[in-house]
Amino acid sequence: MITTENLTKKFGDITAVDHLNLEVREGEVFGFLGPNGAGKTTTVRMLSCLIGPTSGRALVNGFTVGKEDKQIRRSVGILTETPGMYDNLSAEHNLNIYAHLYEVEYPKVQVEKYLRMLGLWDRRQDEAGTFSKGMKQKLAICRALLHEPRLLFLDEPTAALDPESARLVRDFIAELRQQGCTIFLCTHNLDEADRLCDRIGVFKSRLLVVDSPTNLRRQLFGRKVVFHLATGNDGLVQQVQALPFVQEVKLVENKLVITLDDPEEHNPDILNLLVGAGARVQFVGELRTSLEDVYLHLVKQ
Repeated sequence: MITTENLTKKFGDITAVDHLNLEVREGEVFGFLGPNGAGKTTTVRMLSCLIGPTSGRALVNGFTVGKEDKQIRRSVGILTETPGMYDNLSAEHNLNIYAHLYEVEYPKVQVEKYLRMLGLWDRRQDEAGTFSKGMKQKLAICRALLHEPRLLFLDEPTAALDPESARLVRDFIAELRQQGCTIFLCTHNLDEADRLCDRIGVFKSRLLVVDSPTNLRRQLFGRKVVFHLATGNDGLVQQVQALPFVQEVKLVENKLVITLDDPEEHNPDILNLLVGAGARVQFVGELRTSLEDVYLHLVKQ
C-alpha cells in the first residue's frame, strides 16, 4: 500500500524527514511513533499529497507521489491534527460538502452511516462550532471515511477524547482492520499503539526500527519469567544460572526474575530444579515489558 525510497523533506536548512525507506503492507495497522517535531506529520502530509517531497520517491496505493496526486487523494482518507470543519455549518452539512467533493455515490446514506457509527447522529443539525473538541475529532473521522478509502491516515485520532469516546474510536479502528482497511496511525498513546498495531516504526527524522511490538520487546529486553518463592537465596540463583538456556537470573526479594528465549519450553525444567532444591514455588508469571520502555530505549539511543 505504501512504499518509500529515500523520501526526504527539507524546510530551508532543516531536514524534517531524512531518507525514509518504508513499506506498509495491505490490511495492516502501522503505528508511526516518535517525539514531537520528529517529522511524523510531515511524512503523512507528503504521503497524502498535501505537500511535495524535496527528494526521493513514494508509491501510495500503486500511484506515484508527485505525478498521480489526484488519484492518491481520491484513494486515501486523512485525519489531520486539527479537525478543520466549517464551524457555522451543521455537522450533516459539513459532511455533505465533503461527500460531494469525493463524488460519493450515495452521499446522504454515507453521511448518516458514519454519523451514527460515531455517535453524532442526534447532533447532526447542530453547528460544528458548537461541538466539543472531542466531538469535532469524531466528526473529522467521519469525513475521512465517507468515501470508504483503501488507506486511512490517522494523526492522533484519540487526542482530546474522553475515555469512553477514545475506546469507541479504538474499537472502530479495530473493526476497520477486520474489514481489510490499511491504517497508518500516528500516536503518542503507546498503550493504544500496542493494542492496535501489527507493526510499529519508531521515527526521529530517520526511521530507527520497524517490527511488531512483541518482537521489539524480545529483541531489546528478552523474555522474563518471575518465579514467586516462599523464600529465596543466592544458591538457587547459581543453580538456575547454570542451566544452558538461561540468559540471566536476578533475585528480587523472594522472586527469581529469569531471562530466557523460550519460557513455554523451559519453564517446566526450571520448576523441577527449584522444587528439587527444596524451594516452595507459590506461582509463576511472565514479566511484560511495556512498549513505553521499548520506545524510550530506542529514542534515547
